[in-house]
Amino acid sequence: MQVGDVLRKKAARVATVRMNETVAIAAQLMRSSNISALVVKDVVRTEGNTAVGMFTERDVVRAIAEHGAAGANLKVSQLISVQQLVSCNSTDTLEQVRHVMNTKHIRHLPVIDNYSLIGVISMRDISHAFDDEARAKPAASAA
Repeated sequence: MQVGDVLRKKAARVATVRMNETVAIAAQLMRSSNISALVVKDVVRTEGNTAVGMFTERDVVRAIAEHGAAGANLKVSQLISVQQLVSCNSTDTLEQVRHVMNTKHIRHLPVIDNYSLIGVISMRDISHAFDDEARAKPAASAA
């Protein structure tokens, strides 16, 4: 099974936040969308909007734990690492993506095809896909 197979079953909207937004704004976006991670975008003159990282609930907790209430006013850019975006593409297998997530200790990956952000896949998405596949196998073998 490939990442694209999972994305086709998910909502097409990708929740994003700009690098210059505050932790408070990012947290409000996650809460209102009932999600735990946002793709961080930056404006690059030659490429338009570019995905540069992920901002997660863990980043919110880290900001508050390290800076107290003032952490809510920090910029998203102050908390993410933009040295190298870890991502995948829609043709990667779920096994490949799960391995990357486990190796890098991350739970969300932006999916980028032809330099365009097309979605986000989470460890939960992968787990559900494997569970669905396991449930379908006994039914297929009984037929």
